[in-house]
Amino acid sequence: MTVQELPGASYRPSPPPAWKPRTDPEPLLPDREPYRVLGTGAAARFDGALAVRLHAELVRGRRYNAQATALTKQGRLAVYPSSTGQEACEVAAAVALQDQDWLFPSYRDTLAAVARGVDPVQALTLLRGDWHSGYDPREHRVAPLSTPLATQLPHAVGLAHAARLKGDDVVALAMVGDGGTSEGDFHEALNFAAVWKAPVVFLVQNNGFAISVPLAKQTAAPSLAHKAVGYGMPGRLVDGNDVLAVHEVLTDAVRRARAGGGPTLVEAVTYRIDAHTNADDATRYRGDTEVAAWREHDPIALLEHELTGRGLLDEGAVRAAKDAAEEMAAGLRERMNADPVLDPMELFAHVYAEPTPQLREQRAMLRAELDAEAGA
Repeated sequence: MTVQELPGASYRPSPPPAWKPRTDPEPLLPDREPYRVLGTGAAARFDGALAVRLHAELVRGRRYNAQATALTKQGRLAVYPSSTGQEACEVAAAVALQDQDWLFPSYRDTLAAVARGVDPVQALTLLRGDWHSGYDPREHRVAPLSTPLATQLPHAVGLAHAARLKGDDVVALAMVGDGGTSEGDFHEALNFAAVWKAPVVFLVQNNGFAISVPLAKQTAAPSLAHKAVGYGMPGRLVDGNDVLAVHEVLTDAVRRARAGGGPTLVEAVTYRIDAHTNADDATRYRGDTEVAAWREHDPIALLEHELTGRGLLDEGAVRAAKDAAEEMAAGLRERMNADPVLDPMELFAHVYAEPTPQLREQRAMLRAELDAEAGA
């Protein structure tokens, strides 16, 4: 017998409980325009010595990109994804971290690894096809370069969450391109980080294209920074060619994460001046006019204009930065032009903590082949 069939009974559904959002979305929303420091009154409060240091890093980074690109043409690198035009994001990401923090780069972020202290040759070793990641991730707290899109983001969240559980003072900064935001790993990482308030900063370098796919064909969101509100974290939109602005925003996000405030999603609007890699023909999907417009918004020129205007940079300092960059490039050329001594047996090292039976079998097969070749 139903409630309605009971004698004298009448069923009146009660109203649903009052609903309210679990988090006020308004503070999570990014600004309508990318945040800028250069050319505004905010530039005057920025530490002058730090600004000069950032300038030297940008100049070195531009030369590093040019030299690495030349090495691909000489056959010394298998591939190089240049970050020319994006140096402000790369340098600011490295400088915003403290020594105990971790950087999780993508394949395009070799410059960020170098700015963090990784040896320039070691940073290119993976792209040369020589040896594993090419460097010891623990030495400078830089995770291996990630070629698969966005897979480094869950790794960053896992490390940061584990550090928080252990009580370690560690923040992870994970870098990804706009194309990587279309991957499931991106969404899974943001969701987990927000729910568990993991001390992570996500930096999206929106350089306009996922190889040849423009952003408009990837998402209909007002900006990539707006995606943050869906996960319950703040989103920040910043001019990615304004190194002072990127550094300030990332520093604030790292400080917030360190204090227990949880993750932040930062979208840096920038542009990839060079092709996707040396194997790409960018003229097939973008025009010279577009590239020229972004060259006028060059991160080095923007900073030099500001610093010279404030009397913090003169011709001598600019020349010294360029000379130091040339010295780095010369050393990189010399060391990369030396053929590496490779041991094929190292293929099996550092794959598993305890080698599997299959790995041991494969190692024995290769050892037998090498011994037979040596005895022939």
